[in-house]
Amino acid sequence: MNPYVVKTNGLTKNYRGSFALRDLSITMRSGKIYGLIGQNGAGKTTFMRMLAGLSFPTAGSIELFGHGGERALQDERKRIGCMIEHPGFIPTMTAKENLTLHRMMRGIPNKDIERELLELVGLADTGNKKAKNFSLGMKQRLGIAIALLGNPELLILDEPINGLDPLGVVEIRHLLKKLCEERQMTILISSHNLPELYQTATDYIIIHKGLLKQALSLEQLDERCKRHLLIRCNEPDKLVSVLETALHTTHYKVMPDNTVKLYDFLDEKERVAGVLFEHGIVVTNLSNEGDSLENYFISVIGGDQDG
Repeated sequence: MNPYVVKTNGLTKNYRGSFALRDLSITMRSGKIYGLIGQNGAGKTTFMRMLAGLSFPTAGSIELFGHGGERALQDERKRIGCMIEHPGFIPTMTAKENLTLHRMMRGIPNKDIERELLELVGLADTGNKKAKNFSLGMKQRLGIAIALLGNPELLILDEPINGLDPLGVVEIRHLLKKLCEERQMTILISSHNLPELYQTATDYIIIHKGLLKQALSLEQLDERCKRHLLIRCNEPDKLVSVLETALHTTHYKVMPDNTVKLYDFLDEKERVAGVLFEHGIVVTNLSNEGDSLENYFISVIGGDQDG
């Protein structure tokens, strides 16, 4: 079995001299939920559209389930379910009628899947109500149900919790986690709700102005956002020795720039400063650090928050 569900190499999309994506090389593995993070215009939807075959790259390549080339990709895309930009349904039809239409269009013989999916997304009791009269949240749920027809191995969802009330957001989170855990489904989800994404995703892809800024796991993110005292001084080697001998802690990390992250004594900054001073260490920085996902995202894109 190929370890990668998605693999891109130098993926680039150019619209009339303007880059929507530039040299994007990423890999996505089976059974993970990938949170795609970026501002409006960062290239998130363009990337999703290219994976789904709704748009084509100017340069670079895509592999799906270990296969590349347009003919192979066309076959492999049958293993993808997606809801990109807007849920794709007929407004004058009910939820069940919409599922019936899409099931027949895809040649799926199992009629029972319609009721199962409506129950799964919480639309089983909508009866004869037309989709045009649904709330925004109900429309999102219907879009997800349609995307799940055919039991896809890769599910692509563009802003799926947009318009949902807090309870609806929690229900969709539980649904996505259930699909990932029970069916080993790989899910790519974009959202501007970063606190919710933090509770849902197992991995993160951060893009900015079409460029990949970072790809990291939840564990790596937690490590980078973990609260700590950031210490900068003239003698980092001596600092480490003092931490171990005078403060009796090994709960620290020396960074590539020779700063030290101390994970103990978070509320005892004055004590730490006093001990270092007593041992002749000149401290040029001693600050409480640690980010939320939003703050970390802003730090990664360089604080540039223009559109």
